[in-house]
Parts: sequence; C-alpha cells; structure tokens
Amino acid sequence: MERQLKFFFNFLAEDKKLSDNTLQSYKRDLKQFKKYLEDCEIHYNRVKEEDIKDYVKEMQEEGKKASSISRSIASIRSFYQFVVKNKKMKVDPTLNIQSPKIEKRVPSVLTSKEVELLLNQPKDVDLKGIRDKAMLEFAYATGMRVTEIISLNIDDINLDEGFVTCKTGNKQRVIPLGTMSLKALKEYIEEARDILVKSENEQALFVNINGTRLTRQGFWKIIKYYKEQAHITKDITPHVLRHSFATHLLQNGADLKAIQTMLGHSDISSTQVYMQFQEEGLKNVYKKAHPRA
Repeated sequence: MERQLKFFFNFLAEDKKLSDNTLQSYKRDLKQFKKYLEDCEIHYNRVKEEDIKDYVKEMQEEGKKASSISRSIASIRSFYQFVVKNKKMKVDPTLNIQSPKIEKRVPSVLTSKEVELLLNQPKDVDLKGIRDKAMLEFAYATGMRVTEIISLNIDDINLDEGFVTCKTGNKQRVIPLGTMSLKALKEYIEEARDILVKSENEQALFVNINGTRLTRQGFWKIIKYYKEQAHITKDITPHVLRHSFATHLLQNGADLKAIQTMLGHSDISSTQVYMQFQEEGLKNVYKKAHPRA
C-alpha cells in the first residue's frame, strides 16, 4: 500500500496540482486508514465495502465530526478510484459508501453499576484473568483509545508515581491511574506479564497468550467476552469505556478542560459532547432540591 500511496500522492501533486494544505489532508486521512487496515490485517487491494463501513463506524465511535469523516471517505474514495484506474483492483469498494449526515452522535455510555459489573468479570485465578482484569480496569481508569492502549510499552507506566504516559505521534499526555487500576496493573506486571512474554526484547505492556503485543481485534474480543459474561445488553466496545470514563468524571464534578487533556482532544468542542449527560444530572438535582421545581 505504501508504494501505491506514493504514486497517488505524486499524481495529486503533479497532475492535479493540489495545494500543499489539501495534499496534507489527503495524507493524514490515508495514513490513518492505512494504520486501521494494518491493525485489522487487511491488504489494501482486498478491502471490501463492509471494511470501509466498519472503518466509518469506528471513526463515528471515536467522536470524529461528520465533516471530518466525510473528508476521510472522500480521500479513501479518490485513492481507490486511482487504484482501480491503474488496474490494481477490479472493483472500487467505496462505490456504495455514503457520507454521514452532519449531526453529532450521542455517545453510548455505561452506568456506574454496569461498569462495576463488567470490571468484576475477569477473575485473577490464571494468567489470562489477571491480564484481562488489568486491561479492563486500565481502559476505564484512563479513557485511552484502544490503539493507544495496545501501543503502550512497559516503560510508559510509572507504578511508583501512579501514572501512564500516552504518546500519539509528536504529542504526549500524562494520565493518572486510580487505586483499583494501579492494583490490577501491578499484579499483572509482577505475576503474569513476565510469564506470558517469551522474548526479553518484547516491550509491549499488554501481550497475548503467545507473548506478543495484543492486537485491536484481541482487545475487542476480550471486552465482548466479558460483556456476555456480565449479561449486559448494551453494545460495549473499547470506545464505550472511553465515553463512560469521560461522562462519569464530568458527572462527579471534574473540570471539562482537565477531561479534554486526559482524553487528548485537541478541540474542546469534542469534549463538550459529554455535557449533555451532566445537564441531565443537574436537572434531576434541581427537581429534587428546588422548592418550586
């Protein structure tokens, strides 16, 4: 895919004479899409319409604006039109893909009881249970994206001070770890990870049963398994835990700016979507407390 992208970007610059800003937008969109395909182990010229739809759904769950998603779809569509024209594929997988309506999706959020029920499912009686307990506690404690979690190395964790350093591109942010998460993480690192890891060169924080870095699919399967064990009817993804993390912080009085920093949102408007849940809580407080409510 790297080679085809190089040809495509050269085509945009030389033949289409696109401005540098527009070209950089194409590059950002397609770099993210390439990362997604790599995480899902899908070859670029075997992509199907369903794969594109799954990617669109993931962008929506990450809270990306409809305008950003539409631009990303346009970039992917242009790339595949180029690929088909150059006979690297016969069918354009973006033909029937429609851009989303310009409206903000309401994030799916778990209640505190549902979170507790989910996090109580993994039992620390074996290596896998210890790892899964640490992972779920960590995901809810930090609100990190699934790609950020699986990209973490052991050195990114500071157990003594109780925080994790999340690095995304040239940016990094420090997120505190709660008592429960820290306890589960310590148990995993001290009692399970060293046994699971087969090579002393493995740097990944969370590893699979083969001792190598856990994949996005592996993380999703783990959450799905424990959701079913907990008999929770809501659809739970790693991003639902991220939404729940932000919502519960806000409902319990956390500052919106602090939540923005922990989530790694560059724009405060992305964080403000959680305000609707706080406003509902305030309405309930008002109704209970005001004499004339």
